Amino acid sequence: MHYRIFETWRLTAALTIMMWHFLRYAPPGHEAASAALYRLMPLMEMFFMISGFLIMERYGDRLLRERGSFGRYLLRRIARFYPLYLVTLLFFCVVALAIDFGFVQTGDPGRYAWSALPANLLLLQAWGLTDTLTFNYVAWSMSAEWFCYLLLPLIILAYRAGGKAGLAAMAALSVLVLELAVAANIIPFASWLEANTWGAYRAFADFALGAFVAMAVRDSRWRLKSHAPAWIVFALAIAAMATNQYSYVIVLLLGLAMYCAALAERNRPDSSLYLAFLHPLGKVSLGIYLIHPVIESVLLAVLWRKLVEPLGVVSFYTYWLVPALVVIGVAMASHRYFERPVGDRITGWLLSTKPRARPAEIVVAPANRVGR
Repeated sequence: MHYRIFETWRLTAALTIMMWHFLRYAPPGHEAASAALYRLMPLMEMFFMISGFLIMERYGDRLLRERGSFGRYLLRRIARFYPLYLVTLLFFCVVALAIDFGFVQTGDPGRYAWSALPANLLLLQAWGLTDTLTFNYVAWSMSAEWFCYLLLPLIILAYRAGGKAGLAAMAALSVLVLELAVAANIIPFASWLEANTWGAYRAFADFALGAFVAMAVRDSRWRLKSHAPAWIVFALAIAAMATNQYSYVIVLLLGLAMYCAALAERNRPDSSLYLAFLHPLGKVSLGIYLIHPVIESVLLAVLWRKLVEPLGVVSFYTYWLVPALVVIGVAMASHRYFERPVGDRITGWLLSTKPRARPAEIVVAPANRVGR
């Protein structure tokens, strides 16, 4: 299935996070808008839930059933995101060198601590091994995703042992452990839903919940074909975020929205064609997410602060569209000319297979994975 609604929601989340980060460079008076966008940050949970849904749907029945399947799965996953991840990390290493040699200054020297580089290279920075976000600060989520990929066998074994109840128990147990860790101050955040340097464990709970939704959709006999329930429940989740409702209400609403969306698209795959025009952007959500701090550093931290803002020739809210459009353009170019060919070469080399020719984009396809 090509879940166009999921793709649209992930794109919405990526753009929301990007614009919230860009608001840090706005003049005084932006605080209300920034606070409003910050309240939407639980959309990060949806990133991990959708990832768990898609991974479980694709690999749940066949992973671990043949020798070497788990290793091949991990190689395909790392080839999917690590090349772009590494390039953005190297960019911020160059920034760190510029700071060390006095070419530029920073108000957050801890972000460029060389002692944190090994954790970033090994995708460990969201495992509770660092005190602050470092280098490409948003990349903690990729460390968290990697943690979930490594522990996917636990989720699959829970499903094979107990079915959907096993997955529900896995998600509930993960949340319970997180709550206990927060209460004991092991996880140094007010809520596990706010954790980032400890985000791997937060992501695993979301991942398990997404896997549960995937199996619930697969086993459901409900012939839902309308997208209205999915969009209504998603809107309720956004409203719950905007009004600071209880975190578990938000997470459950997101899970229910995913369930309704996946059912509607499964039962009538062509019903989401009205969202097809967003596919060129939706498939580069990961690129938008990882690349925007790079563009932010150049076009906002340097060009805006040092040159454009002092001149007063354009308002921030006009200018901020420039880095946003640049991010989107760079993400699309990266996906086409860098991420896909490099990922194919890596999997072809490591798995001793020829990179498969990519078919032309088709409007309606019986099998596709959103952004994976």
